Amino acid sequence: MATLAKFFVGWLWYSPFVFGKSWMQLTGCTPEQMKASLGKVIPVDLIATFVMAFVLVHAVHYAGATSAPQGAGVGFFNWLGFVFTVTLAATLYEKRPFKLFLINNAYQLIGLLIMGAIVAVWR
Repeated sequence: MATLAKFFVGWLWYSPFVFGKSWMQLTGCTPEQMKASLGKVIPVDLIATFVMAFVLVHAVHYAGATSAPQGAGVGFFNWLGFVFTVTLAATLYEKRPFKLFLINNAYQLIGLLIMGAIVAVWR
Protein backbone atom coordinates (compact mmCIF):
# COMPACT_ATOMS: atom_id res chain seq x y z
CA MET A 1 0.00 0.00 0.00
CA ALA A 2 2.82 2.43 0.85
CA THR A 3 4.47 1.76 -2.51
CA LEU A 4 1.29 2.54 -4.41
CA ALA A 5 0.62 5.65 -2.33
CA LYS A 6 4.06 7.11 -3.11
CA PHE A 7 3.73 6.14 -6.76
CA PHE A 8 0.38 7.95 -6.96
CA VAL A 9 1.84 11.04 -5.28
CA GLY A 10 4.66 11.01 -7.85
CA TRP A 11 2.22 10.64 -10.73
CA LEU A 12 0.33 13.69 -9.48
CA TRP A 13 3.44 15.66 -8.45
CA TYR A 14 5.15 15.33 -11.83
CA SER A 15 1.95 15.80 -13.85
CA PRO A 16 1.54 18.93 -15.98
CA PHE A 17 -0.99 20.18 -13.43
CA VAL A 18 1.53 20.40 -10.58
CA PHE A 19 5.30 20.44 -11.28
CA GLY A 20 5.65 18.43 -14.49
CA LYS A 21 6.16 21.43 -16.77
CA SER A 22 8.74 23.01 -14.47
CA TRP A 23 10.52 19.68 -14.00
CA MET A 24 10.71 19.08 -17.76
CA GLN A 25 12.03 22.59 -18.37
CA LEU A 26 14.68 22.25 -15.64
CA THR A 27 15.82 18.81 -16.83
CA GLY A 28 15.54 19.50 -20.56
CA CYS A 29 13.18 16.55 -20.99
CA THR A 30 10.49 16.88 -23.63
CA PRO A 31 6.99 15.40 -23.34
CA GLU A 32 7.88 13.02 -26.17
CA GLN A 33 11.01 11.80 -24.36
CA MET A 34 9.00 11.38 -21.19
CA LYS A 35 6.30 9.32 -22.90
CA ALA A 36 8.88 7.20 -24.72
CA SER A 37 10.67 6.25 -21.49
CA LEU A 38 7.65 5.57 -19.25
CA GLY A 39 7.44 1.87 -20.14
CA LYS A 40 11.01 1.34 -18.94
CA VAL A 41 11.04 3.76 -16.03
CA ILE A 42 7.75 2.88 -14.29
CA PRO A 43 8.73 -0.73 -13.43
CA VAL A 44 12.09 0.45 -12.09
CA ASP A 45 10.40 3.20 -10.08
CA LEU A 46 7.90 0.75 -8.60
CA ILE A 47 10.65 -1.68 -7.58
CA ALA A 48 12.79 1.10 -6.10
CA THR A 49 9.79 2.47 -4.20
CA PHE A 50 9.00 -1.02 -2.91
CA VAL A 51 12.58 -1.34 -1.64
CA MET A 52 12.23 2.07 0.02
CA ALA A 53 9.00 0.96 1.70
CA PHE A 54 10.61 -2.31 2.81
CA VAL A 55 13.50 -0.47 4.47
CA LEU A 56 11.12 2.08 5.97
CA VAL A 57 9.06 -0.72 7.53
CA HIS A 58 12.18 -1.79 9.41
CA ALA A 59 13.05 1.77 10.46
CA VAL A 60 9.48 2.29 11.72
CA HIS A 61 9.64 -1.03 13.59
CA TYR A 62 13.03 -0.26 15.17
CA ALA A 63 11.78 3.19 16.20
CA GLY A 64 8.72 1.64 17.83
CA ALA A 65 6.37 3.86 15.84
CA THR A 66 2.78 2.63 16.05
CA SER A 67 0.79 5.70 14.99
CA ALA A 68 0.58 7.67 11.75
CA PRO A 69 2.33 10.75 13.20
CA GLN A 70 5.14 8.62 14.63
CA GLY A 71 5.55 6.80 11.31
CA ALA A 72 5.59 10.11 9.46
CA GLY A 73 8.29 11.27 11.89
CA VAL A 74 10.41 8.24 11.02
CA GLY A 75 9.82 9.01 7.34
CA PHE A 76 10.90 12.61 7.93
CA PHE A 77 14.15 11.66 9.62
CA ASN A 78 14.95 9.11 6.92
CA TRP A 79 14.38 11.83 4.31
CA LEU A 80 16.47 14.34 6.25
CA GLY A 81 19.33 11.98 6.97
CA PHE A 82 19.56 10.20 3.63
CA VAL A 83 17.60 11.82 0.79
CA PHE A 84 18.06 15.51 1.62
CA THR A 85 21.76 15.26 2.42
CA VAL A 86 22.71 13.18 -0.60
CA THR A 87 20.64 15.13 -3.11
CA LEU A 88 21.77 18.50 -1.72
CA ALA A 89 25.41 17.58 -2.17
CA ALA A 90 24.76 16.16 -5.65
CA THR A 91 22.83 19.29 -6.65
CA LEU A 92 25.68 21.53 -5.57
CA TYR A 93 28.44 19.41 -7.14
CA GLU A 94 26.52 18.99 -10.40
CA LYS A 95 25.52 22.67 -10.45
CA ARG A 96 21.88 21.77 -11.00
CA PRO A 97 19.14 24.36 -10.50
CA PHE A 98 18.06 24.67 -6.88
CA LYS A 99 14.43 24.77 -8.02
CA LEU A 100 14.88 21.23 -9.35
CA PHE A 101 16.26 20.19 -5.97
CA LEU A 102 13.19 21.67 -4.27
CA ILE A 103 10.73 19.97 -6.63
CA ASN A 104 12.38 16.56 -6.28
CA ASN A 105 13.01 16.78 -2.55
CA ALA A 106 9.55 18.01 -1.66
CA TYR A 107 8.18 14.99 -3.52
CA GLN A 108 10.50 12.62 -1.67
CA LEU A 109 9.64 14.25 1.66
CA ILE A 110 5.89 14.00 1.11
CA GLY A 111 6.28 10.45 -0.15
CA LEU A 112 8.28 9.36 2.89
CA LEU A 113 5.87 11.08 5.30
CA ILE A 114 2.92 9.26 3.75
CA MET A 115 4.74 5.94 3.51
CA GLY A 116 5.93 6.20 7.12
CA ALA A 117 2.40 6.94 8.31
CA ILE A 118 1.02 3.99 6.35
CA VAL A 119 3.57 1.41 7.44
CA ALA A 120 3.31 2.46 11.09
CA VAL A 121 -0.40 1.68 11.25
CA TRP A 122 -0.61 -1.12 8.64
CA ARG A 123 -0.79 -4.44 10.46
